[in-house]
Amino acid sequence: MERLNVSLCGIELDNPVIPASGTFGYGHEFAELYDIDLLGTFSFKGTTLLPRFGNETPRIAEAQAGMLNAVGLQNPGVEAVIAEELPKLKTCFHKPVMANVSGFSVEEYAAVCKKLDKEPQVGWLEVNISCPNVHGGGMSFGTDPAQAAAVTRAVKTVTSKPVIMKLSPNVTDIVSVAKACEEAGADGISLINTLLSMRIDLRTRRPVLANVTGGLSGPAVFPVALRMVWQVARAVSVPVVGLGGVSSAEDVIEMMLAGACAVEIGAANLRDPWICKKIIEELPAVMDRLGINNLRDIIGGAR
Repeated sequence: MERLNVSLCGIELDNPVIPASGTFGYGHEFAELYDIDLLGTFSFKGTTLLPRFGNETPRIAEAQAGMLNAVGLQNPGVEAVIAEELPKLKTCFHKPVMANVSGFSVEEYAAVCKKLDKEPQVGWLEVNISCPNVHGGGMSFGTDPAQAAAVTRAVKTVTSKPVIMKLSPNVTDIVSVAKACEEAGADGISLINTLLSMRIDLRTRRPVLANVTGGLSGPAVFPVALRMVWQVARAVSVPVVGLGGVSSAEDVIEMMLAGACAVEIGAANLRDPWICKKIIEELPAVMDRLGINNLRDIIGGAR
């Protein structure tokens, strides 16, 4: 349906709906439930240079209108993703996929991106400088404009694919980080990742998560995410992907009005594995109700 079509860094999408990294595996897991070719694309599980077991359990905690996670980037490493996960994905997904990349040094980010650059099914590199659940990596790069720019520059030297920098909300000035990435050559910005949070078990009087802190996601963070998307979309000229608490077709449209050209859906996939399919199917009716003919026309429309 052409009225749902959008463009992300020069690549056309059938619709703006993108399952977010860490909530959709490597795609073939969800292909057992429905035809994932109906998605705009999806961002696969955060991938590092070497395999990672992740953090100790418990890794998940409940919260009102959301959840906390401290998975810690568990993944098989980029070599296994290329050798095992991408071949399986090719059998069930026939569009460019977004590769989510994490690292613990500028050099590691570049090394992973260089390997994924050679994979024809990878359409975009979403470089995660925002993970709050690991020590010595991720968010430490995303909270400093200079460090964020350094990662951006390093990645851009090793790939010809569009680079989308995924930003942390755990900063006082999200715009300065976004602008630093843009000036360093980023082709797009995605935001937000989870908000650093914690829970305490009243019976044991100890933190619920083994990692003590984790990332808050779900509907509770949507207003924060919307505000940051609004700020960044007004400040940069590259495309913005909005995410954070999106769980309905109305949320997708609200994100696009704030300036997002595409929208990722994260925690909602864990509550309802069919949510992205439902949102895509519901979008035309919601657009009709709101008098929207084409989604491209509303990007940044609230400004």
